[in-house]
Amino acid sequence: MLALRKEGEEVWSTDVAVPFSRLPELIEISKKEMDDMGLFASILGHIGDGNFHESIIYDRTKKEEVEKVERCVKNMVNRALDMDGTCTGEHSIGWGKKGSLLREVGPDTLAVMKQIKAALDPLWIMNPGKIFDVPC
Repeated sequence: MLALRKEGEEVWSTDVAVPFSRLPELIEISKKEMDDMGLFASILGHIGDGNFHESIIYDRTKKEEVEKVERCVKNMVNRALDMDGTCTGEHSIGWGKKGSLLREVGPDTLAVMKQIKAALDPLWIMNPGKIFDVPC
């Protein structure tokens, strides 16, 4: 995918994981959506564990392309959660999937995770802003 980029284009790569029995359905729906949106993308993954990746080439200077990619990724994540999967397979939460993590684990679990983060990293120097917003 990186070799296919044109000047100014980037690759948005993200992943989800679902129970193995749901993987074909999710891949088929996700690929059709990418095609219907006119996105140049590939699907790859670790099929044996239900994890797959969408890699989408886009031009971040074109607002309409960015919006399509964001919508496509959000839809993939929501479908995975609806299929009793997880919002990330191995790429982690980062900045982009904080809302999805909340939907997946709920506020109580997220509160426990924040307590653990605060205990192990009270100065919030390890990956600040990823997974959780830095406290004010």
